[in-house]
Amino acid sequence: MTAGRGTGGAAPAAVPLRPSSGTAPGDAPFGPAQQRPALTVQDLRVSYPSASGSAEVVHGVDLSVGRGRTLAVVGESGSGKSVTARAVLRLDPDARVSGRVLLGDTDVLALPRRRLRTVRGARVGLVFQDPLSALNPVMTVGWQIMQPLRFRGVSRAEARRRGIDLLGQLGVRDAARRFDDYPHQFSGGMRQRVVIAIAVIADPEVLIADEPTTALDVRVQAQVLAVLRRLADDRGMSVVLITHDLGIVAGFADDIVVLRSGRVVERGTVDEVYARPHDPYTRGLLGAVPRLDADPSVPLAVVPPETPGPAAGDAAPTQEVTR
Repeated sequence: MTAGRGTGGAAPAAVPLRPSSGTAPGDAPFGPAQQRPALTVQDLRVSYPSASGSAEVVHGVDLSVGRGRTLAVVGESGSGKSVTARAVLRLDPDARVSGRVLLGDTDVLALPRRRLRTVRGARVGLVFQDPLSALNPVMTVGWQIMQPLRFRGVSRAEARRRGIDLLGQLGVRDAARRFDDYPHQFSGGMRQRVVIAIAVIADPEVLIADEPTTALDVRVQAQVLAVLRRLADDRGMSVVLITHDLGIVAGFADDIVVLRSGRVVERGTVDEVYARPHDPYTRGLLGAVPRLDADPSVPLAVVPPETPGPAAGDAAPTQEVTR
């Protein structure tokens, strides 16, 4: 691995560093007419029914991603990353969601449920972390790739043509033949490319990638990230990358938001946060990233335990891990 942006992280060598656009977090690099962020989340709160009434798990999250930029939402397991992503598209019927989710001028949380299909897939694509469970095992991958277009009135022949072309662009060899194969006939990395194809075939404005490299080996991780990078650059698409892996963030994202227990504890450009992290939690996450040039006798940094408070229960200290 090579060192990533800033300090404290490592990025896969196959994913080149993204050139600086010279804009601030949330700004757009495409001119004054497009300065409004592609996606803005304001005071997002998510709660679920509990024995005592309801339990809030996301507490007033604010974030935005500029047009054509990539925002990484990072934090350890249980920090609220995936819950936040699902709340943006109102995917969980049991969740009570409040705040504002602005997709351009559209407030997604204010839409009637019947109109959510005009947003899901068409304006916001979602890549799930487990491609095997995200795909229907009894339908061909081609049928599944075509559905976002067929739902919008595209002919079967045209949807098939565009689907095969996209699958080839994503690096699937002999795409015309593989188009009629089933998910179990693909490797994990190839299945993830199929899921990406389903998410982007309708040319969404924003792509939310929820742990897209989970359970993939390092080489395949780099390939999948390179595919996402190329798609974002070619289509001017904004990307929200949800991950706990600060190593891949260093070489992939423009901006970063750090979540802990459903709250934002730090935000900024990747360069700023990696070089000068302000929150002890962020410093702990960065210090816990293994580095090839580190002294193996020195233990990894310890993520500081959360101070118990009214909204956060007792948090067990994170154990020290030795390389």
